Amino acid sequence: MPEPQNQIGSIRVKKANWNLPAPILFEEAVRRGEGRVAVGGSLVVATGKHTGRAANDKFIVRNAVTDKSVWWGKVNKPFPQEKFDRVFEKMKRFLEDKEVFVLDAFVGTHPEHRIPVRVITQLAWHNLFIRTMLLPAKPGEYDRITDPFTIIDLPAFQTSKDEDGTNGPTAILVDFQKKLTLIANTEYAGEMKKSAFSLMNFVLPQKGTMPMHASANIGPQGDTAVFFGLSGTGKTTLSADSRRTLIGDDEHGWGAGGVFNFEGGCYAKVICLSPEAEPEIYATTRMFGTVLENVVMNPNTRELDFSDATLAENTRACYPIGYIPNASKSGMGGQPKNVVMLTYDAFGVLPPIARLAPAQAAYFFLSGYTAKVAGTEIGVKEPQATFSTCFGAPFMPLHPTVYSKLLAQNIAKNATCVWLMNTGFTGGPYGVGRRMSIQHTRALLNAALDGKLDQSRYVKDPIFGFELPTEAPGVPGSVLIPRESWSDKAAYDEKARHLAKLFNENFKQFADQASAEVLAAAPKAG
Repeated sequence: MPEPQNQIGSIRVKKANWNLPAPILFEEAVRRGEGRVAVGGSLVVATGKHTGRAANDKFIVRNAVTDKSVWWGKVNKPFPQEKFDRVFEKMKRFLEDKEVFVLDAFVGTHPEHRIPVRVITQLAWHNLFIRTMLLPAKPGEYDRITDPFTIIDLPAFQTSKDEDGTNGPTAILVDFQKKLTLIANTEYAGEMKKSAFSLMNFVLPQKGTMPMHASANIGPQGDTAVFFGLSGTGKTTLSADSRRTLIGDDEHGWGAGGVFNFEGGCYAKVICLSPEAEPEIYATTRMFGTVLENVVMNPNTRELDFSDATLAENTRACYPIGYIPNASKSGMGGQPKNVVMLTYDAFGVLPPIARLAPAQAAYFFLSGYTAKVAGTEIGVKEPQATFSTCFGAPFMPLHPTVYSKLLAQNIAKNATCVWLMNTGFTGGPYGVGRRMSIQHTRALLNAALDGKLDQSRYVKDPIFGFELPTEAPGVPGSVLIPRESWSDKAAYDEKARHLAKLFNENFKQFADQASAEVLAAAPKAG
């Protein structure tokens, strides 16, 4: 039975365009003036004021489902049920004379773990974006689904601080009980993607499966590798390896059946993208249907300038994962042989690679240290040291120890090797040192995944306790030991102790629930 053209559940609209294929959505976006076509057939769009997530404007409704389960605080801020209901009613009135685009899809490639999600968008390009990022339902798959999680994305709708209790006109409101997310007054498409991710992070742990803000790939010997890290730390870049099969670039689950992708597309940062350093990702920017956010384009030649950050530092490319030549068709892999925790260390203290013991892995996972990269969030203009637990605090509604315990169980069960990699600075802090060479990072990663680092001699870092290889193929020894890369050794010692103190101060919030082994893995700041 065909879907109604003016009714979406309890929502009445002027016209609902149901499950349009990508070419039609592309055509509609161009016809409506939402985007322009670049060389090769990508769609170039500008997101206006919001070029990153509006993290401070996100709230979770506090009700019977979330009251005792959500980790309330600065990230997961409570919102009253009655005010959420009022905003929803306003949205429904707003939509009565609007034409919208509706997508019925799933989050998750694993048939036993996927969750149905219906997305209603005001913009055609938003629907093209989320159709690329999620897994569109096949004909008949939604016939028996009566209550999917719903995301409503309305850039032209504004909330009121005085009437609605939001911070202002922009809001991301999540009601896990009603399975409904409302997005207002932002054109940044990443809000929809992360709303679906937050849903999985709430639901999967209850089933014993670990949700991860991580990329994953499979080596030629069938070995799966998982890469944890926040935006800008290298998850997408490092997992897009021509020698390995890409499972996915950002969001995965890890359970009894192995690793599985949540998504059907990739959402890569493309500032300063080059065909030499990242050929697979670069190629997608010249393919039909790729959506390019805030990338500067020459209006006459339609050529793209990835070095131009005029519109945003956080420029992005959204493309089907199949555009990567060696992408997995199933979106699933086996139990991981290696886990890599990526960090962008603005202090230039952490090594390019270190081997972690199980307790250290839990400590660094709970800490989630990195530096916020310019443009990922509104108001961030340069890298700033931060701790984001589980390498994804903004998207983790439950207590961090829920996720860390699942990680520890998975590592122990599969004898997984864990590595810490710094893709940030070396030789000094941001502004003094230099960015870690991607060639060195690649060489070290390959050596770790191929088992070559197992042959290296290791030394223990006196402050952080992890093990540092003293030799690696194609990488100078002075790069491997961070203190040796600094011309001022005393300055390094001072900065390292300072960072250790930051780790210890941050970890106090987990001290009452962490094991003695994990607590003992803390760096020595004295």
